[in-house]
Amino acid sequence: MKEKEEERLKLLKNQENELRKKGFKTICGIDEAGRGPLAGPVVVASVIMPADSMIEGVNDSKKISEKKREILYDKIIEGAISYGVGIIGQDEIDEINILNATKKGLTLSLKKLNVRPDLIIVDALTHIDTLGIPYESIIKGDAKCYSISAASIIAKVTRDRIMREWAQIYPEYNFEQHKGYGTAQHIEAIKEYGPCPIHRKSFIKNFV
Repeated sequence: MKEKEEERLKLLKNQENELRKKGFKTICGIDEAGRGPLAGPVVVASVIMPADSMIEGVNDSKKISEKKREILYDKIIEGAISYGVGIIGQDEIDEINILNATKKGLTLSLKKLNVRPDLIIVDALTHIDTLGIPYESIIKGDAKCYSISAASIIAKVTRDRIMREWAQIYPEYNFEQHKGYGTAQHIEAIKEYGPCPIHRKSFIKNFV
C-alpha cells in the first residue's frame, strides 16, 4: 500500500481509534443509500470491521466509481466481523416517509448482525432505535469514519444491484444508468411512460 493511502486510511480510522481507547471494542458503522431517488428502496447497512482492518480504497461510496465499489464490497464482506442490511421498499417509503423508512431500515440491519456491538456510529441520523446499543451520530460520517465508509459501500452496491435488476423488468426508465435518481432523462421517461410500480408516489407528484 502506498504511503499516501496508508496515511489517508489512518486518518479515516482516527475517530474510531479514539473511541476504542475509551473502551468500546466492537464498533458498528451504519450508513444508507437511496434517500433521494424517485424510485426503488432505501437500503441501510450495518458493519463491524476488525480494529486492524485497512482495506485499500475504502472511502465515502460517493467518491468511488461503480466498478471500484463492487471490488471493495467483496473485500469488506470478506473482512467484516459481521454485517447486516435493511431494505425498505417504495410502498413503505410512501406510507411512513423517507426519514422513518431509513430509521426502520437501520433497526432492521442491526437485527441481522450476529455480533452485538458496544457502540454504533452512524452518518447524521438521530432519534433511532438501536436496540438499546449506545450510538454516536457523526455529521458527514461516511467521509470521516472507516466503518461508516465501509457501510456506505455495502448499502450503495446492494441498492445499485437491486436497481439493475429492476432495469431488466422496466427497461424504458434506464434504471441501470441513474439508479432511480431524478436525472433529466429519468424525469423525461416518467412524463412519457407514466410511473411504474417501483416509483415512490410521494416523490414524483410534481412530474405526474
